[in-house]
Amino acid sequence: MNNQLKGYLLAFLSVIAVSNVYIFSKAALNEVSLAQFGTYWFGFGLIWLILFGLKNKSFALIKLFKRKQFLLLLLLGSIELVATTFFFKAIHTIPNPAITSFLGNISPVFVLTLSFVFLKERLNKLEIIGVVIALLGAFIIGYKGGTNIKNMFIDGSQYIIYSSFLFSTVSVVSKKFITELSPLLIALNRTIFLFIFSMIIMYYEHQSFSIPSSAFKNLFIGSILGPFLTAVTGLLALQYIDLSKKSIISSTKSLFVLLGAYLYFGQFPKTYEILGGILSITGVLLIILGKIQLKKKGN
Repeated sequence: MNNQLKGYLLAFLSVIAVSNVYIFSKAALNEVSLAQFGTYWFGFGLIWLILFGLKNKSFALIKLFKRKQFLLLLLLGSIELVATTFFFKAIHTIPNPAITSFLGNISPVFVLTLSFVFLKERLNKLEIIGVVIALLGAFIIGYKGGTNIKNMFIDGSQYIIYSSFLFSTVSVVSKKFITELSPLLIALNRTIFLFIFSMIIMYYEHQSFSIPSSAFKNLFIGSILGPFLTAVTGLLALQYIDLSKKSIISSTKSLFVLLGAYLYFGQFPKTYEILGGILSITGVLLIILGKIQLKKKGN
């Protein structure tokens, strides 16, 4: 199997995992608080990552770390702490996880912008058209009427914007420094930050560790898919394929979330929301096609 095929398969596996994250996290958040959710979700995730790391002897790299690597982990962990908090707050706030996923398709727009600024990647007309269409799709989904900026979008859409921007920042930074930090260590670092943060909130708000058995089941399954499988496969994919190619594969997650939300919750988006979702995915596809065009010209 060549490296490019490995990258595509890892990216697709990441998409399947993250699609189910929307479903299982929404089910769990319907029954527990955000702090309870984080404690169990990332607590379990921490166990899976440590076991995987010990089996593959992935922690030996830490001995070679210098100040730069530790500072980089601190930066990434801090950004992902805020990004992930906003992400799950959006899932908790927006009733249908498929809508949350559709809105999240603006992430490649941020990735493209940040890659242009920090990775010096060029843009062409096709990519710019894709950005406009993706933003239009997100606007159609999120707009609920009026002209007051505070009330014109559905509640929770602001959290998606915040999280998408921050996750895109992490993606670009990870791509730039992927040779200095292993994907597993980046995932482990993120999970530790989120687990500790959730525990601190639990302590200060005197929240109970007792949760319904149904929520425990969803958290257990979701922790395998989210903190572990999604993080590891997604970051590993970046070692074999470009960030732009991973983004186009990632955009298909909305279709899987749409199916999962219907099967699990019996929810299906309205016609205009489906239209907005299709536009957002189309915009992402055009962005990636534009990127491919640039690479062909460069060769």
